[in-house]
Amino acid sequence: MIGRLNHVAIAVRDIAAASKIYRGIMGAEVSAPEALPEHGVTVVFITLPNTKIELLEPLGVDSPIAKFLEKSPDGGIHHICYEVADILAARDQLTRSGARVLGSGEPKIGAHGKPVLFLHPKDFCGTLVELEQA
Repeated sequence: MIGRLNHVAIAVRDIAAASKIYRGIMGAEVSAPEALPEHGVTVVFITLPNTKIELLEPLGVDSPIAKFLEKSPDGGIHHICYEVADILAARDQLTRSGARVLGSGEPKIGAHGKPVLFLHPKDFCGTLVELEQA
C-alpha cells in the first residue's frame, strides 16, 4: 500500500527566515509561500533530488502548527508524507487494521492539490503520518 516518501514536514515560526536558510546556506530550490487556510498553515516546498522538505508556518492562533510550536518552541519535524495509489482504499485498509484517521476521516485537498489524510501518531511509533493520493 505505502508508496514513495513524498515529503518530510518541518514546523517553523518564520517561514521567510527558514526559507532564507535553505536557499542561502544550503543552496536549495525553495517554492513561493502558499497559504492553506483549510489546514491552518502557510507552506513552502524545498525540492531535493529524491523527495521534498515542507516548511510549515502557523496561519492563525488556532493552527495545529501553533499548538505544535507551543510544545516545541524551536520547531522541528512535524510529520512525514507517503504516497498511496488509492487514498480511500488505503484509509479503509488502515482502519480495518485498527489505525486511526484524524479529523472526519474524509480526505481534504492538500498543498499539491491532491487528497490527503493524517493518521494518529500513537498508531505509527509516535510519528504523525500524512497520506497523499499519488
